Amino acid sequence: MLASVWPCQVQAEPAAEVTQLRLEGGQDSVLLSAGLKLDLPMAVEDALLKGVAVFFVAEAEIYRERWYWADKKVAGVERHMRLVFHPLTRRWRLAVSPSVIANNGLGVILNQTFDSLEEAMAAVRRISGWRIADLSDIDPGARHRVEFRFRLDVSQLPRPLQIGALGQSDWALSTAASQRLVLENLK
Repeated sequence: MLASVWPCQVQAEPAAEVTQLRLEGGQDSVLLSAGLKLDLPMAVEDALLKGVAVFFVAEAEIYRERWYWADKKVAGVERHMRLVFHPLTRRWRLAVSPSVIANNGLGVILNQTFDSLEEAMAAVRRISGWRIADLSDIDPGARHRVEFRFRLDVSQLPRPLQIGALGQSDWALSTAASQRLVLENLK
């Protein structure tokens, strides 16, 4: 009896996926809430356990649709997150900022500490009530769409890791989603 072994390609589930995207109206603003399915690859988790800070970036952009030209960007915001493990205290620290997080201590940064990686990742996976635009920026007579992206920012890793991460799928963690913005639902 002949048995042949054929290589088969197993489709792995994506490491990052937007599971929920909701747009709401606040006081004269557009608010975004999102839920992510985010599984850290082993290489990223190993780097975190060795004390290397890992950076995530969430981006939201609002475009006004135009039939005669490329869509016009009306508003855009970013949220930067730095996750780091402190081996001496065995605690995880998550820093959240609207701009790139630098080591000089300048800027507005919200810091939270967690007892476990799972608790810290739960905070990274959910975004709620994020102000992405003023309602005055939105033209009531036009159609708009919101594009949301979330990614691991390899450019902020230490240089030796940046070089080693090039071309490795473990470090290519990103996802995106898009949704039409309906003004009537915001008010």
